[in-house]
Amino acid sequence: MSTLPKTLTLDTSTSRANPTPQPMKRLTVPRIRQRKGGEPIVMLTAYTVRMAQLLDPHCDMLLVGDSLAQVIYGLPHTVGVTMDMMALHGAAVVRGSYHAAVIVDMPFGSYEGSPEQAFHNAARLLKETGAAAVKVEGGKVLAPTIEFLTQRGIPVMGHVGLTPQAVNILGGYGVRGKSEEEARSIVEDAVAVARSSSRACSNRSRSRLPRRSRARRSGSARRRSATARCWSPTTCSACSNASPNSSNAIRTWAVS
Repeated sequence: MSTLPKTLTLDTSTSRANPTPQPMKRLTVPRIRQRKGGEPIVMLTAYTVRMAQLLDPHCDMLLVGDSLAQVIYGLPHTVGVTMDMMALHGAAVVRGSYHAAVIVDMPFGSYEGSPEQAFHNAARLLKETGAAAVKVEGGKVLAPTIEFLTQRGIPVMGHVGLTPQAVNILGGYGVRGKSEEEARSIVEDAVAVARSSSRACSNRSRSRLPRRSRARRSGSARRRSATARCWSPTTCSACSNASPNSSNAIRTWAVS
């Protein structure tokens, strides 16, 4: 039997009473933003209480991804994910964690229609899960929606590059950003998302911009408080020192 004290604490960031192994405050979006340019932030995906329990001590953020479509439900893609699925799994991950900030994916069709639709569904997810923020896929087109949400108290993580919810348009899950034109478009999407007050941005791409172009783009972005230090072990495609060997891995950027 464990000798760790079991303490019922009220987490002021989520207003949830959680029995935790030790009294501690859950990380919040403002606290994570304060680490911009400092120590790299660890973020992993969780779908269940048990996954959250195992990963939480090692993470600053836990993402409840709509990839649960394939991982949990055996679906061919994420298009079929519903709000009910995300709400149930998001609440499970919050219950199974006590340290990491929990981010919940908004499913396909729940935010693209209008900013008002996005707010209605995002508010539901935060209410029913106790999560710290939501994540949406899209670049320049979604920037007004992201701004609408953040101005109304909903922290948003952006997602550019490979956007799985657009699989029917993209025709598959191939690497994005291999050509100079596509890489530039992804960087422009990231800047647009950042300028819309997104709290972070997940980038799935592989940039092949010339080093000089990357440096110039990165400097311009920093002047607009758009992108800063990459949160991942490898730098992102908008950084001036982007790794030429970076793959299709997720990279998360801290933004203002």
